[in-house]
Amino acid sequence: MPDPATVLMVDDDREIVRGACLRLQAAGYRMLTAGDAEAGIAAALANHPGVILLDVRLPRRDGLSALSELKRRSETKHIPVVMLSASVVDQQAALDAGARFFLRKPYRGDVLVQAVQTALTSKDALCSTPDSHPIGAFSYD
Repeated sequence: MPDPATVLMVDDDREIVRGACLRLQAAGYRMLTAGDAEAGIAAALANHPGVILLDVRLPRRDGLSALSELKRRSETKHIPVVMLSASVVDQQAALDAGARFFLRKPYRGDVLVQAVQTALTSKDALCSTPDSHPIGAFSYD
């Protein structure tokens, strides 16, 4: 049996992290967490996760600048990133900066699992429009 894929979640909201970790662990993923952008970048460099879940709104440094750094670094540029935000305004900026997907908070657990599964298995080019499901924004309406 193959080792479970590792998911790094970078979010400062402990309740969101707890819920996402429970859901993703139940789906068979190994979880790592970080509470801010700098810790998330360090964890990505040290652990080379299969996918990164990255909140846009973080203390001290926002997730979009962290995403830009992750995409600039040769060690992390290949890791698919799913951006998370309560603001749909952040969606296009996140996709333009290199995020594979954008999930609007609050999101359903099954949609989160679907985004992670697709990010790990999809080799398709990025699409920057929400209408291009499954690459782009995930809808749960």
